[in-house]
Amino acid sequence: MATWAIGDVQGCLDSLTQLLEKIRFDDRSDQLWLVGDLVGRGPDPCGVLDFIISLQERAVCVLGNHDLHLLATSFGLRQVKPKDRLSPILQHAKRAEYINFLLKQELIYYSPDLNWVMAHAGLYPWWSLSENLRRAQEVTHALAGPDPKPFFENMYGDGPAQWDKKLSGWDRLRFITNVFTRMRLCDDEGRLDLKHKGAIADAPWRFSPWFDFHNPGLSDTRVVFGHWSALGIVEKPPYLGLDSGCVWGRRLSAVHLESEHVNIISVPCDPNATIDAQ
Repeated sequence: MATWAIGDVQGCLDSLTQLLEKIRFDDRSDQLWLVGDLVGRGPDPCGVLDFIISLQERAVCVLGNHDLHLLATSFGLRQVKPKDRLSPILQHAKRAEYINFLLKQELIYYSPDLNWVMAHAGLYPWWSLSENLRRAQEVTHALAGPDPKPFFENMYGDGPAQWDKKLSGWDRLRFITNVFTRMRLCDDEGRLDLKHKGAIADAPWRFSPWFDFHNPGLSDTRVVFGHWSALGIVEKPPYLGLDSGCVWGRRLSAVHLESEHVNIISVPCDPNATIDAQ
């Protein structure tokens, strides 16, 4: 059995299919980890969800910011923008199946056997691995509850910008959600900057990528993430970023998690299929 992690697919089914063929993925024995943003701006979001759902226990997903945005729109809390390409899901006969599937997904997935942990945007450097896992579960419980709509009503916003163990209610859940699905930059005090999406060289003063901050609470666990397409592949042990900009017409990338050495395998993506995503 092989375990493969794949970067942000964002509705690009053709690229995903090509990549799985290239790595010779066997859906009878192998397992697929997907770092979030399964949908959003790509041409075939329904096809991606159909394929992932068909894998059952062979697929492990975490939620990204685009996935959460889809869920919010499904509750009528945000308007659907044409560039997001979410309407095919919301207008589909299988809409309820798609939404229920996403509501059951985690913000973090950890395999003690592989000693890898996966989150869409990353792990908060001021929380140990166990703290990251526990805090993610707080959001998972809100999504899996009998009425997740209030969560999405209060999900959007950039504040609070800094963690405080005294945070409670929606402020607490919003900060946790932002960490795992939107975080890119932090400062020395643990404050988040959620506006910058570009190159590290252009980051606001005093802010650095979250993965530049040492986290002794990880021990020797490795972390795979996505979300930051402007950087492309990030190799900074123990961190591995796999968002190589497929939806922007660049590449879709995978890595074999059991391998001792990182060996990125990629396929080019069709810029014409996603041109209006820009």
